[in-house]
Amino acid sequence: MKQIYLDYSATTPVKKEVLEEMLPYFSENFGNPSSLYEIGFEAKDAIAKARSRVAHIIGASDREIFFTSGGTESDNWAIIGTARAFKNKGNHIITSKIEHHAVLHTCEFLEKEGYEVTYLNVDSNGRISIEELEEAITDNTILISIMFANNEMGAIQPIKEISRIAKKHNIVFHTDAVQALGNVPIDVKDLGIDLMSMSSHKIYGPKGIGALYIRKGLVIPNLIHGGGQERKKRAGTENVPAIVGFGKAAELAEANLDRHIKELETLRNYFISEVTKRIPDVSLNGSLENRLPGNINMVFNYIEGEALLLAMDHKGIYASTGSACSSASFSPSHVLLAMGLPVEKVYSSIRFTIGDFTTKEDIDYVLDELEAIVKKLREISPFNKDNVMKTAQVCNC
Repeated sequence: MKQIYLDYSATTPVKKEVLEEMLPYFSENFGNPSSLYEIGFEAKDAIAKARSRVAHIIGASDREIFFTSGGTESDNWAIIGTARAFKNKGNHIITSKIEHHAVLHTCEFLEKEGYEVTYLNVDSNGRISIEELEEAITDNTILISIMFANNEMGAIQPIKEISRIAKKHNIVFHTDAVQALGNVPIDVKDLGIDLMSMSSHKIYGPKGIGALYIRKGLVIPNLIHGGGQERKKRAGTENVPAIVGFGKAAELAEANLDRHIKELETLRNYFISEVTKRIPDVSLNGSLENRLPGNINMVFNYIEGEALLLAMDHKGIYASTGSACSSASFSPSHVLLAMGLPVEKVYSSIRFTIGDFTTKEDIDYVLDELEAIVKKLREISPFNKDNVMKTAQVCNC
């Protein structure tokens, strides 16, 4: 049976070049970077090289990159750190209703500590309103945290405009760029970003390693305390192999960015076009404009998304109904609900995300199987519009 992976927003496979560069740091070059002897110096130099690579892909300086355990820690550090650094100035934070739970739950945590949080609405394409953002600002606003690109339906936010508003009001601006890194061009200086969260495993690097960009001159307190690693900002012995892998993945992502975007957009648009031709009563959630190149989030009316996922799994097709971090929950997507989709359409939505190892042959296989699966599921679904009409006629309702 074929196995077609279409869940690249959840995680990506580690590329061969990345793994090869990581391997020596598990055994041969195993030294602790804090040690004052040669194999320790080798590890320290490897971290410096990786830091430079991560900095370069976003237009930052090396000293503005701090390695973390991943996007969730980076989000927590950015938000909690800013809240505590500026608590004497105010206690108001602005975010959006479609953020990753690493941001939403951190904001909820701060609300319990007395901070006030405004959750901005989004339109039917998943984008915030700049006007609503500016109207939400008060004299007590200390932080704006808006994700660069959404993990469920791929909407890219107007980051430069958000930054302009933040600077105008002297407010710190943080963005969760976990999904954007390696999928869109990013220059933190040009965009005016103060804090930015990143993660390795979304760009064909290892899991368990990420980074927080902290603009030079901005000082926030530590989230993790202990040793003097990461220039005394993030304690804990460094995960050298993972950091090395992140650095190599960033280098590859930067070198291949233009080709990556073009190829993914071509496959994505082909998939959407063919699905809508072959299968009736389907629609794309959100617009193709301002969207991540590999993101496809569609409603398959009259069937449940979970049933569709299971049926595809039996055919070796791997997709998702939304964020991988909340896949164990049966609650509907907070992102699609915030966009105004009715609950029944939310439950009928599937996210396909394509990546560097996806081929047109893969897409064609998925299209053939998907057409047959949807037809079969609709025939037996109680939500099938024909079945609903028959039921209505029988009960005269």
